[in-house]
Amino acid sequence: MSTDRSNLTRRGFVAVAAAGLATPAIAQSTPDTVEFRDAVSQSVRRNASSFRAQDWRPYFDDLSNGAILVDITSRALHYWSADGATYKLYPTSVPMSEELTRRGRTRVTFKDPAPDWRPTPSMKERNPEWPDYMPPGPDNPLGVRSLHLSWTYYRIHGTHDTRKIGRRSSNGCIGLYNEHILELYDLARVNTQVLLI
Repeated sequence: MSTDRSNLTRRGFVAVAAAGLATPAIAQSTPDTVEFRDAVSQSVRRNASSFRAQDWRPYFDDLSNGAILVDITSRALHYWSADGATYKLYPTSVPMSEELTRRGRTRVTFKDPAPDWRPTPSMKERNPEWPDYMPPGPDNPLGVRSLHLSWTYYRIHGTHDTRKIGRRSSNGCIGLYNEHILELYDLARVNTQVLLI
């Protein structure tokens, strides 16, 4: 009989534990918790890139030297190799305001394997506390690699601050996770055509 009683006790314990776990989350939530969840879900939506594969043909006449399409609205960078065999899609950071955003056709003019960083005059004006120079390295604002564009001061580069990806957070450049810029750096060439839309 004592065996049956201990089995019932174990069964009872398991049943009570299961009931506690199965209690609906709403019943456990306070209005503050629900508000917090709503705020978090809205901020996550704002931080997400809209990933959708693209065809290069509406944007480029051909793929000579490869092609990079940066979609500011969806915060995504598309890359096609010159032979069309390689297609890559990366989440990006984009300029924080329309004033800092540049759209149109450009090209890769220089591949920098160890970018150092100097804030532009307008960046320094907005942020006088920033240093005048930062040497190459993973904590550099340009990350571990940089693709210079034909527009002065504009780059596609890595970033050590992963919170920036998927957001309007840059001072004009297009930012990628460091591991993605390493890959794109190897794929892109000088004269790869670039279109920002």
